[in-house]
Amino acid sequence: MIKINKNIALIGMPAVGKSSVGSLLAEKLGLEFIDADDLIQAGEQQTLAKIIFDKGLSRFLEIEEKHISGFKPDHHVIATGGSAVYSPKAMEHLSKTCIILYLFIDFPGLLKRLSDLTSRGVSIRPGQTIQDLYYERTPLYERYCDIKIDCSSLTLEQVVEKAVTALI
Repeated sequence: MIKINKNIALIGMPAVGKSSVGSLLAEKLGLEFIDADDLIQAGEQQTLAKIIFDKGLSRFLEIEEKHISGFKPDHHVIATGGSAVYSPKAMEHLSKTCIILYLFIDFPGLLKRLSDLTSRGVSIRPGQTIQDLYYERTPLYERYCDIKIDCSSLTLEQVVEKAVTALI
């Protein structure tokens, strides 16, 4: 096991593998793992999909910002929700406390991985397509990341190895 004394936040589109990569990366680096989606669901006692359905997208984004901004990481790998980049406050908090890794995937690769948006609790406006969402978020991920890893043609293990190499 490699030891690292930094927090790491993973950002990227839904289904890119933030939770899977984060869990393995934390294990490999001797850090704790937390999924921001789990943090939100535990704090709100509802699934992401239910929060979005019941309270609306704008309120969900406020809730997400509150939970991410309030989290004080200490030797953690944090898998954020794909919509975390909509909150400058949350991203500023993460950039002060973490190295931010952007798990990039090309659009065709994303389409292969992403199934039902509604049941996943993806933050998408009515009438917005996944392609619209992809091209809206990509520049935000680029803006906030410290390290970008192209996951388009890599296995989970290869992504983790690339992340470890980039971090040490």
